Amino acid sequence: MSKDTTVIREIEPNDNAELEQIIRACFHEFNIPLEGTAYSDEETPRMYESYQNDNDVYYVIDVNGKVLGGGGVKPLKGFETEVCEIQKMYFSPKIRSKGYGRKVFEACLKAAKDLGYKQCYLESAPQLKAAIHIYESYGFKHLGGALGNTGHYSCGIWMIKDL
Repeated sequence: MSKDTTVIREIEPNDNAELEQIIRACFHEFNIPLEGTAYSDEETPRMYESYQNDNDVYYVIDVNGKVLGGGGVKPLKGFETEVCEIQKMYFSPKIRSKGYGRKVFEACLKAAKDLGYKQCYLESAPQLKAAIHIYESYGFKHLGGALGNTGHYSCGIWMIKDL
């Protein structure tokens, strides 16, 4: 009998296609607008290349060699350098409700701190109730509007946390 192997690791070049599929599928599954969201971001098909700077990182969940989700940290576009954004956190239904999303989220929060950020910002869609609940449980506070210039004008939830 083989043992299942689940690993949270940094993104690799060959993860792009699987990750793009997962990200795009979540938008259809939860009926989230495609324009003004990560769905239409130019970096979504090239996630590895988009997270190769000294001040960002992207983690994937690898289950037996197959990528089933991930999340990352980047500087918040058009804002202070001490504020990062947790972004592109999407997971396959195969691994939801098993605690892996929380583990990736915690890895992102730790990375944000280690990278020297003072605050962590995120945007979400109201349809993603379970994710929003997790963010709240980690001390993220709701904002009345967007910060920075993410281009995600269709997101209706904006949150921030001091690190």
